[in-house]
Amino acid sequence: MRYRINQIKLNMNEDHSDLADAVRRKLRKKKLEIYDIEIIRESVDARNKPDIRRVYTLDFSCDRKLPLEKGGKQEYEAFTAEQAEAIAEAKKKGSAGPRPVVAGFGPCGIFAALILAEAGLEPIVLERGEPVDERIKTVEKFWEKGILNTESNVQFGEGGAGTFSDGKLTTGIKDVRIGKVLAEFVAAGADPEILYKHKPHIGTDKLRGIVKNLREKIRSLGGEIHFSTKLESLDIDENNELKGINAVSEIDGGKPYRYYISADCMILAVGHSARDTFEMLYEAGLEMEQKPFSIGVRIEHPQEMIDRAQYGDPALAAKLGAADYKLNHRCENGRGVYTFCMCPGGEVINASSESASAVTNGMSFSGRDSGTANSGLLTDVRTSDFSSDHPLAGVEFQRKYEKLAYEQGKGWLPKSTYGNFRDNCDDPVRKSLPGFAADSIIEAMPFLGRKLRGFDDDGSVLTAVETRSSSPVRILRDKGFESSVTGIYPAGEGPGYAGGIMSAAADGIRAAEMIIEKKGRHI
Repeated sequence: MRYRINQIKLNMNEDHSDLADAVRRKLRKKKLEIYDIEIIRESVDARNKPDIRRVYTLDFSCDRKLPLEKGGKQEYEAFTAEQAEAIAEAKKKGSAGPRPVVAGFGPCGIFAALILAEAGLEPIVLERGEPVDERIKTVEKFWEKGILNTESNVQFGEGGAGTFSDGKLTTGIKDVRIGKVLAEFVAAGADPEILYKHKPHIGTDKLRGIVKNLREKIRSLGGEIHFSTKLESLDIDENNELKGINAVSEIDGGKPYRYYISADCMILAVGHSARDTFEMLYEAGLEMEQKPFSIGVRIEHPQEMIDRAQYGDPALAAKLGAADYKLNHRCENGRGVYTFCMCPGGEVINASSESASAVTNGMSFSGRDSGTANSGLLTDVRTSDFSSDHPLAGVEFQRKYEKLAYEQGKGWLPKSTYGNFRDNCDDPVRKSLPGFAADSIIEAMPFLGRKLRGFDDDGSVLTAVETRSSSPVRILRDKGFESSVTGIYPAGEGPGYAGGIMSAAADGIRAAEMIIEKKGRHI
């Protein structure tokens, strides 16, 4: 028999070889024969220092039948029966009509293209940025010399914005497709521990190789991927149905080459920074609406301080990994202040994608060993804060403060300390934020410091401005994932339906499934 069991705990002197004994203790069956243990989830319980425990969810087999309430294996399927049937039919008969197009090759676009390719539909992918190896060189040139490529940068290019991140694979959504995403990451080179770690991450260095392997898998299944190629306009007929798209590629040292692709379905996976694409889609008639987002700064602390606050003994980081945190506070003005995209052992980076603008973010390598911890420290931006009711007013709100930050940083990212930010109204970081954001952060910091000792230290380093935590717009779609234009499927972070690598990837899969079903019905 095979079972699943939760809350199996090991102390810091035990390792995986002690799991079987821990299961026996939990079940109070000393003579139970246990074999084929599979770790489903691993987390750390550091609430009762110094008695820190590793906590596991396990699947295991044993030599007798156990009462169901003691465990119980739950089986999951990657697709519903109807979707599986449609995929099988598509694979058998091949693509009908024009090939599907995927606009964008971040997590959403990658997994949408993979699922379409696995179904035999041979998708055509357009990515405005460069392949990851060339993209890395372009980004490093920007960081070293300040030369920004507005088409290929931290936001645009193979792998999307997540390529320059901590590579966190956590998500709050409950979706069976998450298992598919993790399995594909492992097949592409990720450490198998991401399948069971409570807070799995890959790291920007390893993620770069993984996205290349996923790219080659898509190509091996008949997909095409066109880099340095942007979705320029749409061909929509009198019935408000997609008939094709116009694309523009950079060739011969930047010379534009324009061409037309017949297409009756396209997944929009363009990411949260594709502002010119949002404008084109609005002009083309796609229905969209304003969406709240957040604004704030990056805050940095010594990683040892975070390890000490979380583990009690910072030396435990050698066994447990660099500690992380997640904090929040509700201010008297009703706005929330919270930490976002925390990068243990990481670094703060310039993530700008437009000229004369300053945007910051954080990333970590897989070792998380820089010695410095950072996270976004953000507060709510409401649609009532925008200057108009135009669907793209949130984009203009972002631009306003990105340009202010550029001016305050004299062409780069403005930096300061929390003490100066709090006490000096002329502080460059403070002047890069709307007044409500600065006031909310100042109000929240003492409360956050009580939750994590040292967080509100006056010497904490602040960098402005963080505006790209989520999209400021939502492109409307129906239950079948189609927009107001038939054949266009908005998905992922940019259109406002995801927040992070995993949720964006899962949303891309769901959009692909909708196209597969539609194609299957017409084969």
